[in-house]
Amino acid sequence: VQLVESGGGSVQPGGSLRLSCKYSGFTFSSYCLGWFRQTPGQEREGVATTYSRGGTILYADSVKGRFAVSQDYSKATMDLQMNSLGPDDTAMYYCAADRLSTYQCFGDSSDAFKRWGQGTQVTVS
Repeated sequence: VQLVESGGGSVQPGGSLRLSCKYSGFTFSSYCLGWFRQTPGQEREGVATTYSRGGTILYADSVKGRFAVSQDYSKATMDLQMNSLGPDDTAMYYCAADRLSTYQCFGDSSDAFKRWGQGTQVTVS
């Protein structure tokens, strides 16, 4: 499994960015996909998780109503549209994927994910 993020950058408060995660090498029909973010010295924070087959999308309370996940199955991508960005959204954003149960996919811990992208930096200032 390979994951490649793109779309990060710098934006002013109140602005928008769209991140994309291109995934490949899936050998099963459905994987849990997630967006996570991390700032130096802080624990990794879950942003949103869903399944590659679609369905439920779980958002962190901190991004509900501002961020939205979408998938393009023809391109094997998962996008994260981020609106109304604020300084607290500044972080390295990572895409992750793994074969996980519903409990793990929508749980509190990112430790269940073993496959990660290289990350893309988002800076809001």
